[in-house]
Amino acid sequence: MSERTPDTDRLLDEAIDLVIRLQTAADNPVAIEMIRAWRARSPEHERIWIQVSDVHGMSGKVLTDRHEAERRRRQAPSRRNFMLGGAVGLGALAAGSLFGPDAILRARADHITDKGEIRRIDLPDGSLTTLGPDSAIAIAFSDARRGIVLLKGMSFFDVTADTGRPFQVEAGDLTATARGTAFDVSSDAGIVSVSVDEGLVETQAGGQAEATLSLDAGDWMSFDPAQQAVERGRREPGQIGSWRDKLILADREPLSALVARIGRWVPGRILIADPFVGAQRVSGLFDLSDPHRALEAAVLPAGGRVRQASSFLTVISPL
Repeated sequence: MSERTPDTDRLLDEAIDLVIRLQTAADNPVAIEMIRAWRARSPEHERIWIQVSDVHGMSGKVLTDRHEAERRRRQAPSRRNFMLGGAVGLGALAAGSLFGPDAILRARADHITDKGEIRRIDLPDGSLTTLGPDSAIAIAFSDARRGIVLLKGMSFFDVTADTGRPFQVEAGDLTATARGTAFDVSSDAGIVSVSVDEGLVETQAGGQAEATLSLDAGDWMSFDPAQQAVERGRREPGQIGSWRDKLILADREPLSALVARIGRWVPGRILIADPFVGAQRVSGLFDLSDPHRALEAAVLPAGGRVRQASSFLTVISPL
């Protein structure tokens, strides 16, 4: 984990000031030269610049991209809105993480929830799904199959038996198939998980033989498409889908996925500034009746801290 020096906060402030200077004087070669000189002072200066520019959706070519710089210059940014503007630059609006789901997601979804909202939905076949916060599903039933697409977030399914039509949930590259069972599917930070409360569920993900699994009650599996990695384990069936009771149980889970799940109860966007912190494994039981405290409890063992950059942006950075 990267060490946090006493000067980190000062360097962050300096880097933010330089970005604001660039945006408000995009055609000024002095501003560009100041940034180049500041970045060259030390590896720590360069690391902080990369961190800040990533937050703001920038890259090295921004320094010479006059058209984009001019557009940002007209926005007249300030220190107060810098972090918020950075989140927007990262596409948080497109992801719906600041101001609600985007138009494309709404067009695809049959059911969609806001942050902190849990909704019970009766499906056409008599099955029941409980849709988690900041989540969306599309229904694709036919004579041959009962299909659900988890477009975002998490959902618990209590499936009515139908020997003629399997019940299939698609989440990214993963498909979970059941006939009469109760199971949970979630997608957090790109990692898709399936946990079985009752019955039997078969999973297939990404063409990986390791992801073709038969899960009994109490079994869970997760698939990380970025790493093509499959994990599985067991827990008490009563613990599955515990988020419905505002509890999250994590068993050596990547912090990035855990933060994404807790974040469904936290307004705005959550940004993990250090990928090393996000990759740490965390275990524990987290009470969502106080989501901010749950977030702090999840982050601390991974060597991170939670900072409220604005009412719309929470930043997780190294201690």
